[in-house]
Amino acid sequence: MVNDNVMQKVVECVPNFSEGRRPEVVEKIVEAIKEAAGICVLDYSSDASHNRTVVTFVGSPEACEEAAFRAIARARDLIDMEKHEGEHPRLGATDVVPFIPISGATMEECVEIARNVGKRVGEELEIPVYLYEEAATRPERRNLADVRRGEYEGLKGSIGTPERAPDFGPARVHPTAGATIIGARMPLIAFNVNLGTSDIKIARKIARAVRASSGGLAYVKALGVMLEEKQMAQVSMNLVNYVKTPIPRVLEMVRREAARYGGPGVSFTHLTLPTSGLGESSGGAAHLKKKKQSRIGTGGEASRQKRQSRV
Repeated sequence: MVNDNVMQKVVECVPNFSEGRRPEVVEKIVEAIKEAAGICVLDYSSDASHNRTVVTFVGSPEACEEAAFRAIARARDLIDMEKHEGEHPRLGATDVVPFIPISGATMEECVEIARNVGKRVGEELEIPVYLYEEAATRPERRNLADVRRGEYEGLKGSIGTPERAPDFGPARVHPTAGATIIGARMPLIAFNVNLGTSDIKIARKIARAVRASSGGLAYVKALGVMLEEKQMAQVSMNLVNYVKTPIPRVLEMVRREAARYGGPGVSFTHLTLPTSGLGESSGGAAHLKKKKQSRIGTGGEASRQKRQSRV
C-alpha cells in the first residue's frame, strides 16, 4: 500500500543538444527520452542560429537518470560534431545535462544522478564526461563557461593534458559526439534580449556591463552573440538567482546600456521560466516589449556564451 503522505521525489533534467536545424533529428532524440518509463517531457525548442535544442523533462530520480542516458546515446548516433556549426559554444552532440531538484529530491541526490550518468556515458558510450556546478570534482570546473572554454575544436588538442582530463570516459574526444558536460544545479532563467542593431560589438559591450563577472549585476551571466539569419545582435543571459536580481532590473540595465550606444531598441525573445517561485520577482515583467517565445522549465543552458564567460 502506498502512503499518500510520502512526498514523491521529482527531478528535472534540461539537456542541451547541438542540433537546431534538423527537426527529424530532434524528434528522434525526444522520442528516446519518452521511451524511459515514468518521464514527462514538458517542452523542447530549437534555435537555428545557435543550432541547438533544449529539452525539459521531469520524473523520478531513477527515470531521469535512464532518460538522460538514452538521449545522450541517441544524440551520439545522430549528430556529427565534425559537421556542426552554430552561434552557440559547445563541447559535444549532447553539450550539457543539468539535473535540478524540484520536489522531494535533494541537491545531493541530483549530484549522485549526474555522477551515475556520467560514469555510464564514459564507460558504455566512450564519450568523455566533465562534471560541473554542484557535481564538480574540481573547484575550477564549477562554472560551465570554464569547462566549455575552447569548445569542441579546442578540446581535441587539450584533452590529453592533466588540466583537461575528463572525470569519466577516455582522454580523447569521441569522433562524432565530442564530449559531454553533466551536473546538478538550482533553477535558473535563460533570458535573451535582441538589440535593434547588427553591431555585435555593442552586444558584447552591454553583456560585459551587465554580467556579474565584469562587475555588473549579481547573479547574472551574459554574452553578446550574433543572430546571423536575422542580422541582429543579441544579449544572451542566465539569471541564476531571479529573486535577488529580478528580470525587470536586468532588462532596465540592458536598455540603459543600449542607450549609451545610440539607443538601439530592445525586445525580449526568449524567457525560460523556473517551475515555481517566479511570482515575487516577475511583477515588472509586463513592460517587456515583445515576447516571441516562452517556455516552462528551469532554464536551458542555451544561449550561454560565445567565446567567453557565461552560465
